[in-house]
Amino acid sequence: MTQTDRTMVEHRLDAEGADQLLLAGVNDSHMQELARIYGIRVILRGDQLILSGELERLERAVPVTQHLIELARLRAPFNATDVARLSEEFARDGGGPPPEHDELRIALPGTRKVVVPRSRGQGGYLESIRDHDIVVGIGPAGTGKTYLAVAAAVNALYRKRVKRIILARPAVEAGENLGFLPGDLQEKVDPYLRPLYDALEDMMPADRVQRALEERTIEIAPLAYMRGRTLSDAFVILDESQNATSAQMKMFLTRLGLNSQVVITGDKTQIDLQRPSDSGLLQIERVLSGIDGIEFVYLDETDVVRHRLVKDIIRAYALADAEDEAAEASGPGDRIPGELGGGDESPPSVELVPPGAGSGEESG
Repeated sequence: MTQTDRTMVEHRLDAEGADQLLLAGVNDSHMQELARIYGIRVILRGDQLILSGELERLERAVPVTQHLIELARLRAPFNATDVARLSEEFARDGGGPPPEHDELRIALPGTRKVVVPRSRGQGGYLESIRDHDIVVGIGPAGTGKTYLAVAAAVNALYRKRVKRIILARPAVEAGENLGFLPGDLQEKVDPYLRPLYDALEDMMPADRVQRALEERTIEIAPLAYMRGRTLSDAFVILDESQNATSAQMKMFLTRLGLNSQVVITGDKTQIDLQRPSDSGLLQIERVLSGIDGIEFVYLDETDVVRHRLVKDIIRAYALADAEDEAAEASGPGDRIPGELGGGDESPPSVELVPPGAGSGEESG
């Protein structure tokens, strides 16, 4: 590390053997993200990555940058959002590297895709899926709850641990009434199930997905279709479970048959039921916690793997919700004096006047 003047310091890292396109990112997006996070200059020149800036900033940036170089040497894919997430994990762990999850890597045949947990929370989530019969994953949007569960299901099917995959979802509209939908029954419910199709098609060749659906090796259905069934030798996923009623949740959980595994995913902040208190997800969190074999896993905004703004949006909404709850908890006693029901002032008195009174002259 060399000092170029009184405040600026330059540090050179050896990037030999690293995939430079993977390291730099498209249009140098990874380097730009590093520069943005730490307020430093980042230049990739040949087999050297040059960082320059204030000493304190470089001390925080160097371990993260070194970790990214190691990922690029291993040809492990990452994006700008992963750079930001790694920076947060290094800061949270006191500068140490985040834990490795090599034993949790899921290699998907036919697509040459490798699914790996991208955060500590995701790693714990996959570990729970591996070790428990029923797993409930609760967290905000973008934390990979459904994607990782589908990856684990496809992996179990390929390894012949189960004979089929069943994906279910409540057919509940997100705050709007779409009215009559054309087509047969399957065409009517397909729009609600599209996110599950998308996850499958990202992990399996399209022709294999279609064949599995036709052979019913993979079944995607609304939650209401589960009643009366026994789901044996299956990997079952209930997505968007916050929109399942308490009765539906009980019905679903009691479908579990021999040699089956269930993963339930949901986000308690996005309940679309008319009465949020009816959510089956909220109920099982109270009723089933502590039962051996059932594991609850909680993800948060640090596990978000979508666009970096998604994390900021989730934090902003959480802050707004906390402020609203604090305002409601403060009660009417904190209102401005003079408002109806607030302060020490009495409400204005109302005088009832009998019919006809005041219409003529007063009698003398």
